[in-house]
Amino acid sequence: MEPKNHTQVSEFILLGLSELEELQSFLLGLVLFMYLVTFIGNFLIILTIITGSLLHTPMYFFLCNLSFVDICFTSTTVPKMLLNIHTHNKAITYQGCIAQIYFFNLFAELDVFLLSIMAYDWFVAICHPLHYTVIMNPRLCSLLLLSSWILNVLDSLLRSLLVLRLSFCSNLEIPHFFCEISQVIQLACSDTLLSIIEMYLATMVMGIIPLTGIVFSYSRIVSSMLRITSAKGKYKAFSTCGSHLSVVCLFYGTGFGVYLSSATTQNSRASAIASVMYSIVTPMLNPFIYSLRNKDVKRALKNLVEIVTLNE
Repeated sequence: MEPKNHTQVSEFILLGLSELEELQSFLLGLVLFMYLVTFIGNFLIILTIITGSLLHTPMYFFLCNLSFVDICFTSTTVPKMLLNIHTHNKAITYQGCIAQIYFFNLFAELDVFLLSIMAYDWFVAICHPLHYTVIMNPRLCSLLLLSSWILNVLDSLLRSLLVLRLSFCSNLEIPHFFCEISQVIQLACSDTLLSIIEMYLATMVMGIIPLTGIVFSYSRIVSSMLRITSAKGKYKAFSTCGSHLSVVCLFYGTGFGVYLSSATTQNSRASAIASVMYSIVTPMLNPFIYSLRNKDVKRALKNLVEIVTLNE
């Protein structure tokens, strides 16, 4: 079979989470519910931080950006997934698929970088509290955020351009609910070596290095906590970073679980179902984790609700 040039490809077929017709209505309702909870929860976190004068600190500045990225992260894939289930049409245009690859990669990596930056913020707050305001000044915070955006925009652009140069055969079925890059590369008939090399290098640089920073930050945090003599002091120190640590474990745990399961099994559909955990469930849980374990956020959220109620 002669491979077709990639310019002739008009669409791919997303097989989704299940092909069972009787499950489609259930999946539509479940995914729509999770998406609405994700959107509303993260939007409330953003609104609460913006309107809460006591939350205008580096910690909440990064949390606000994390919530924004989570909204964009889920919005990259879920609306198209919901539309396909509702219309019983599994097609996605070639341009739409490339766009999904670009934005999914961008916001996933931004999530990783923001979690790493937030870990560093907690490290400074707990290990160097007297110098916190000097170290985590507005200029450094803006520089860290801007650097993350520039680096990830360039990496996502490179990854998308490498996919654009691929040619595809007649089999254009992707056993996933979105255009997952490794699945798309497997469908190519042309040489995929450059795309594979870039994918693994980006995983090392964009994944392992931030994780190393997180591990280093928390090793220093734990070391500082162990030197605290009072049990009350230790509990207070842990409670300040407990929310972020929970999110880190949830995101990395589910993400590594997906890729480890992909490496040990050939069941792509199982991998797609597992991907729901870090691409939909984790962004949905983040607002609850940060709000339920943070007194300042709960207080600011309560004030926001009271303001809205009084205005009505």
